[in-house]
Amino acid sequence: MTDALLLSDPRFFRHRSGGYHPERPERLDAARAAIERAQRGSGLAFAPIEPRAATEEDIARVHRPEFLSWLRTLRGDQGYIDADTYVGPESIAIAELAAGGTVAMVDAMIDGPVPRGVALVRPPGHHARPDHAMGFCLLNNVAIAAAKARARGLSRVAIVDWDVHHGNGTQDAFYDDPSVLYISTHQFPFYPGTGAAPEVGEKDGKGYTLNVPLGAGAGDGIYRSAFERIILPALEEYAPEMILVSAGFDASARDPLAEMNLSAEAFGWMARALRRVADRTAAGRMALVLEGGYDLVALEAGLLAATRGMIEATALEIPRSPDHDDLARASAIAKQTWRGVDQG
Repeated sequence: MTDALLLSDPRFFRHRSGGYHPERPERLDAARAAIERAQRGSGLAFAPIEPRAATEEDIARVHRPEFLSWLRTLRGDQGYIDADTYVGPESIAIAELAAGGTVAMVDAMIDGPVPRGVALVRPPGHHARPDHAMGFCLLNNVAIAAAKARARGLSRVAIVDWDVHHGNGTQDAFYDDPSVLYISTHQFPFYPGTGAAPEVGEKDGKGYTLNVPLGAGAGDGIYRSAFERIILPALEEYAPEMILVSAGFDASARDPLAEMNLSAEAFGWMARALRRVADRTAAGRMALVLEGGYDLVALEAGLLAATRGMIEATALEIPRSPDHDDLARASAIAKQTWRGVDQG
């Protein structure tokens, strides 16, 4: 019996900076080690997904044609396109493979019989805007995959982003679109400077962007309260037909690029909570798509916990925190759209 689909390919290692960079190929070694531990320690079985390059049609659902044309002029280059985002000679082809592989996984989840997946992709994607690459990201893997799910006929897709950084690119892609609910909980204020609670979408998409910004130092208890009071009630009410997780592990207490305090167990708890919603509303369709996470030990432990949380039926427990000012502000805004949100 197969427990989940697995997107993993040695070509993803070939996106390289030419020097040290925190978004480095060794991150995939840690991610693959997590999956191997899930196989050995828990007996989980994964079916491989063969990645393919994203088509222009896939990419154009999210990114503007002129941006893709510009990006492709960088093929073969080595260097930085902004202060922190690099390309190597194969980076554009690898970014297209990461996006296309995530699309292939979504196709397989829709076609069945396995409704869950884990995508070990790089470069990451959630900062890539429709017309701009930034924040280590070239193409927005999870947004392209969500758009493909919609094109395949799903009416409502949810993206839950627990990376420590706000996914400004994903927010931009669906800011006026009610068919994709984008939920992000992240350190704030912090890079990239977006993701304040009043950013809720516009036009027909007003209310379908839900930001839960948290101050530096937030740990397991605050995240659990954010999920139980705001994120899970909104998801249940929206009733998504697929849940895609922008699964960054840089909110870990060990991560060198951020200031949050999550344990590995918290990622397992969040994944388990989302799995329950997916089982009720989405025929179990849920995928973890790798985003950030720059401490290799924390990345391996967090991904292992999240993978097990998504697949296994065992109960997971983390502390619950009392009321918090950040949650009070976010819940008051979310309540305007989602009746089940608990304002405390």
